[in-house]
Amino acid sequence: MNLQRRLDLATRRGELTAQIAMQRTALAGRMQPVKPVFGAADRVVDGAHWLKRHPQVIAAFAVGLVVAKPRRAWRWAKRAFFLWRSWRTLRSQLG
Repeated sequence: MNLQRRLDLATRRGELTAQIAMQRTALAGRMQPVKPVFGAADRVVDGAHWLKRHPQVIAAFAVGLVVAKPRRAWRWAKRAFFLWRSWRTLRSQLG
């Protein structure tokens, strides 16, 4: 590749990089009204990831529920099983 071609490519790359930076700034400005919604969703996802890394918290909660209210625990276990089974069925049909 000759020198002029390399210079042209470097110039074009610089122009595109500047254009991308302007587009990112404009997009960030337009996204301000929905930022709280995405922030709440991010906190929910972070909480779910934390629970995946700390399953002992879920186990302790379940044991506490069984000890305190066995009938309520059984009812919630049936609901959870139904939701889990429905999710697996839906996921297999979509995938």
